[in-house]
Amino acid sequence: MTRYDIAIVGAGIAGASLAAEVAPHASVVILEAEDQPGYHATGRSAAFWSETYGGPGVQPLTTASGAALRDGGYLDSLGSLHIARREEAAAVAALLAEFADSGVALEAVDPREHLAGLRDEWCLGVSEPSCAYIDVGGLHGDYLKAATRAGARLVLDAVLTSAVREKGMWRLGTKAGEFTADILVDAAGAWADVVATAAGARTLGITPYRRTMVQLRTDPPTVAGMPHVTRIDGAMYFKPEAGGKLWLSPHDEAPVLPGDVAPEEIDVAVAIDRLEHTVDWRVLAVERKWAGLRSFVPDRLPVFGFDANREGFFWCAGQGGFGIQTAPAISRLAAAALLRTSPHGSVAGIDSEIYGPGRFAD
Repeated sequence: MTRYDIAIVGAGIAGASLAAEVAPHASVVILEAEDQPGYHATGRSAAFWSETYGGPGVQPLTTASGAALRDGGYLDSLGSLHIARREEAAAVAALLAEFADSGVALEAVDPREHLAGLRDEWCLGVSEPSCAYIDVGGLHGDYLKAATRAGARLVLDAVLTSAVREKGMWRLGTKAGEFTADILVDAAGAWADVVATAAGARTLGITPYRRTMVQLRTDPPTVAGMPHVTRIDGAMYFKPEAGGKLWLSPHDEAPVLPGDVAPEEIDVAVAIDRLEHTVDWRVLAVERKWAGLRSFVPDRLPVFGFDANREGFFWCAGQGGFGIQTAPAISRLAAAALLRTSPHGSVAGIDSEIYGPGRFAD
């Protein structure tokens, strides 16, 4: 068996981005349970970058990731429109106040002037012009390529079956064989607590949730310049896609066991009903529907850092639906903690302790 400095369990965006950061400085093996990386969450992303998405606790990570994503050519201008009814004025004010000192550009607007067909009751809004599409496939694939070019080994169909710590190293049993490593990184997404249990670490209450997406053909079709649109109450969002298509989600969060998930017809129906109560467009056809997993710890912030009570065990999980838009920042901060080096300049001002597993010590 080859002994590695670091074994990363999970080749989704969390594991792939971290591997790309640490592989130039350490020997790395990435153990992926599926026959393709990013199957359950990363590959089913709604693919947008929004500085307000995830709330104030996530925003510094998103904002710090912006330059790397733009410089890499992974972002394409979209813009976002948060819409509300008149009786939701307090929620609009709260959103503006929440990010008032963050540097995120937000402006109160009449959304009916920004979206044709919006029903008159949706008369309050906030414009977030920095919102952008993310090339998720390109970003994820490039992270994996960078990791393997730097010497990392990617092993597929490697479901973790055992993790034993002995003589200062991990002996890892998988369906693809046995591996040894000094440090075990838990980047297993929905399976993060399962991996922790196998490794004898205390679980953090990481819960996977199902999120539904639908691709629609509408009349009128979506047009160039149309923004991403989200309800202020978090009950729905939609965005334009190539060819005049519309991607729509009821913003559902149904707790599920880790595994492959499929959309429920009721969630698809709820999404369409909410859309029809928001705009006066006609839905002509449901062309695609799918569901993915989003995994959160109880406080809904990401968690990365060494476990205080399990030697050589490092968390990189709980990234919910914002793992892709925060990948550059999280991977740089996590790599600095993992290698015990100074963080990259783009994230030097972020207090990574608030994202550490130590916050669950009690």
